[in-house]
Amino acid sequence: MTEVVENLAARARAATKGGAGFVFEVLRNEIISLTLAPGTMLSRQDLQDRFGFSSTPIRDALMKLQGERLVDVFPQHATVVSAINVGLARQGQFLRCSIELELVRALALVPRDAPLEKMRSLIRQQKAFAELGEHEAFSAADQSFHRAMYDALRMTELWDLARRQSAHIDRLRRLHLPKAGKMHEIVASHTAITDAIESGNPVTAQDALRDHLTRSLDYVDKLKKLHPNYFSS
Repeated sequence: MTEVVENLAARARAATKGGAGFVFEVLRNEIISLTLAPGTMLSRQDLQDRFGFSSTPIRDALMKLQGERLVDVFPQHATVVSAINVGLARQGQFLRCSIELELVRALALVPRDAPLEKMRSLIRQQKAFAELGEHEAFSAADQSFHRAMYDALRMTELWDLARRQSAHIDRLRRLHLPKAGKMHEIVASHTAITDAIESGNPVTAQDALRDHLTRSLDYVDKLKKLHPNYFSS
């Protein structure tokens, strides 16, 4: 009987953990895509009703979002989607740039056919999504393009780290994405990075990557004027 109870308890803990992870990923994607805009109130009861989970996985998911500074939790009062913090965005961009400059250098020094094929496939997808104006699909392909470089060098844990620290810069990029010509600009940057890697030119690859990753931050003052309620600093 004790073993049965322990097994049921373990299954319940696993279900709760899985539920929290699912809720976290859904809400995180909605916050990054600005489907849940800064300032949006999140009701725990509404989230329980929406996802069909008890209060525990909802609470755990919100705590994890709070850890990434994507929500502000006011105990016994409210949970609110946080404003975009430019300081955190700059730190996320700095981390991504620091890691990916080394990734493109390593890939250019020893070009690998498999990641290049995948990167070019993702560029083709982005071109199609850009033509259709599909911002969410374009953003997903954009993330996959960058992840392909980490995967090629077996740096998946670094990808997880960079992703966690990039929430605010990713929201800033998503806010910038509808700007006329922005998606085609990203496609051109990805193409330049891939071409440089394939030609075995690490300096050109690094220059293209550096230029690519800094453009949204260069546009931040204009974005603040267009969306003043989305920013905290």
